[in-house]
Amino acid sequence: MAQTQWLFAPIADVRFAPQTGSGTPNPQRAFDCVTRITEGNLILRSMGRMVGLARSSIWDFVMRLLGAFISLVWLTSLFSQPALAEKRVALVIGISKYQSVPRLANPARDAEAMSALFKKAGFEVVESGRDLGISDLRKSIRQFSDTSRDADMSVVYYAGHGIEVDGTNYLVPADAKLASDFDVEDETISLDRVLKALDGAKRLKLVILDACRDNPFTKTMKRSVSTRSIGRGLAKIEPSMSDTLVAYAAKAGAVANDGDGQNSPFASALVKHIAEPGLDLRLAFGRVRDDVLKSTGYRQEPFFYGSLGGETVALVPQAVKPADPEAGARTDYELAAQIGTREAWDSFLAAHRSGLYADLARAQTGKLIAAEQMRTKADDARREAEAQAARKTEEFRRQLEEQAARQTSDAKQKISEQARKELEEARLQVADQAMKQLEDAKRQVEVARQEAESARRQVEEAKRQAVADAQVKVEQARREAAAEREKIAALSPPSAAGSTVAPAAPQMDQADIARLLQAHLKRVGCNPGNVDGSWDNASKAALELFNKNARTKLNIQLASLDALDSVRGKTERVCPLVCKKGQRADGDRCIQLGCESGQFLNSSGACEKKPEPVAKPQTATRREPAAREPATRRVAPAGGGGKCFTFSGKTYCE
Repeated sequence: MAQTQWLFAPIADVRFAPQTGSGTPNPQRAFDCVTRITEGNLILRSMGRMVGLARSSIWDFVMRLLGAFISLVWLTSLFSQPALAEKRVALVIGISKYQSVPRLANPARDAEAMSALFKKAGFEVVESGRDLGISDLRKSIRQFSDTSRDADMSVVYYAGHGIEVDGTNYLVPADAKLASDFDVEDETISLDRVLKALDGAKRLKLVILDACRDNPFTKTMKRSVSTRSIGRGLAKIEPSMSDTLVAYAAKAGAVANDGDGQNSPFASALVKHIAEPGLDLRLAFGRVRDDVLKSTGYRQEPFFYGSLGGETVALVPQAVKPADPEAGARTDYELAAQIGTREAWDSFLAAHRSGLYADLARAQTGKLIAAEQMRTKADDARREAEAQAARKTEEFRRQLEEQAARQTSDAKQKISEQARKELEEARLQVADQAMKQLEDAKRQVEVARQEAESARRQVEEAKRQAVADAQVKVEQARREAAAEREKIAALSPPSAAGSTVAPAAPQMDQADIARLLQAHLKRVGCNPGNVDGSWDNASKAALELFNKNARTKLNIQLASLDALDSVRGKTERVCPLVCKKGQRADGDRCIQLGCESGQFLNSSGACEKKPEPVAKPQTATRREPAAREPATRRVAPAGGGGKCFTFSGKTYCE
């Protein structure tokens, strides 16, 4: 691990002071820089641990080059991105004191509430206007057009009277008289002009109109043209600009309720929902709609027009979740648990000497040491049993040879028919005794092998239990960490200026997912072939067999995280054990079928009785003296019998 620290140490020493377009420090950009550097360091440290496990100088050199390349890529992407923060601006207008019609109670208070909301949400510019006349209203909109030109989000909120004439919507200022419909263009501001003022915004253009109240001007307004229509409420609108939303307090043609409380029902719901951190505006307006419907007895339904893209668009970004101090240790612990060897746990403890995961790693190391000791004892017992069986076999062979030698010596002394019969009977008796002793030796060897196999299964069970315990501890620690994060998130402020969404965790390589999935398939009895990270036909067949036996519907065409989680969750064998012909299942292993004495294993894998051996006739050979035999060679005895017989490859004559 120390050999790879030089790769990311220069990155950690870099000092950044990102600037916004106005020259002021941007803390959000600085946070992004630190986050990216931390991600790079975590990747390089994981590679360093892999290098330490390999213990290969060539691999070490390759990993150093790879680490240097990754560092260069991170720095390039870091300096190539713009250092500008997101700019959000708002214009809030509330008109209550109309000069020609009765005063409205809530628009001024609604505007105050919305101004406070935008300021609390971190908007850089919040311009306000109260009870503006036509000239002041035009001036405010013109000035806000300049403010919105370089903004990312631009919002206009208007509370007051609005009117619709011939399908066009207008905002009515405080000094409007509207004696006739011909005065509408001169004494009001069209909604189209307000939308044009937001045209410079890059990401969001939002207009919120709480102006659908019952309009008193229509009762006294003279009609200059009889065919000219003056609607009730506001007309439906389809914005021509992209990334634009127009929200009405009531849908087109309907009248909104001004309310009897401190604020209108629409303004109260807006304050409650639209500034929720990380909440998309479309969902926020949906919740506003539901609240207004409930509070007005389903008489008023807010509506919004326009469209946004596929990304989440929230007025207030999601608050950054607090960093987990043991996130790196948890990731390394999960990797060590997947490997499950003492070397992996030793490498983990070398990098993390204290903490919860260090204690868990020491416990796993203790279990592995105990399992290795049990395996050593089992191997010693097996070797002792094999040595004892070999000694007994050698002793039986030596006894057989000694007895055969004695019988041969007796045969030399008693060269007679009776002696041959007795010798044959003794030989058969010795052979039968030797056969029995050999069968006993085989049974003892089989017992020793079964004891060794039982010990091996105990070792495998201990290892499997150790891996299962490690997985349980990992899941328990993950749940505790998630619960801790939720507690911290619940205690954190609901909104924070300049906060960003936490960066996503690094993705696993597809080959690593395939390798882990193959290993777990093999563990539950679904043999995928080679565990090499290549998702071939054998791996697909193994996953299909797992689907069949586990009653799942995982996609077998690729190694996915869902498949990995499903297979890893199985702690026992899933696929049945299939043995070859002549073998039988014994736990998680196939063993050769053994037959009793006097039987043999036929081609169908079943025990069958051996056929009775055919007795071979004993033959005696007569040795005739060779014609050229030297005179000094011993001839047949003078008795005249001249009978000879063979035993153990030697010829004896009377």
